[in-house]
Amino acid sequence: MWPLLAILLIAAAIAAFELPSLWRNELKKDAAFFAFLLLFGTGLSMAQAMQADIPNPLDWIAYVYKPLSDWIYGSMK
Repeated sequence: MWPLLAILLIAAAIAAFELPSLWRNELKKDAAFFAFLLLFGTGLSMAQAMQADIPNPLDWIAYVYKPLSDWIYGSMK
């Protein structure tokens, strides 16, 4: 419970510090992208704090390129 609250408070502090300057400088797209990344990172941090099983993106890349790698190594024999 406490780690989740700490993560939310830190994310709120980051948003309160960064977002007003982005809105004032007419950087609406940047502010929206920043908010998306902050929410995504906050969600992942909260999931990790709750010890959820988060898949590793490198496993997906290895799964996609494994057949190509096997074919290349097989053709070199």
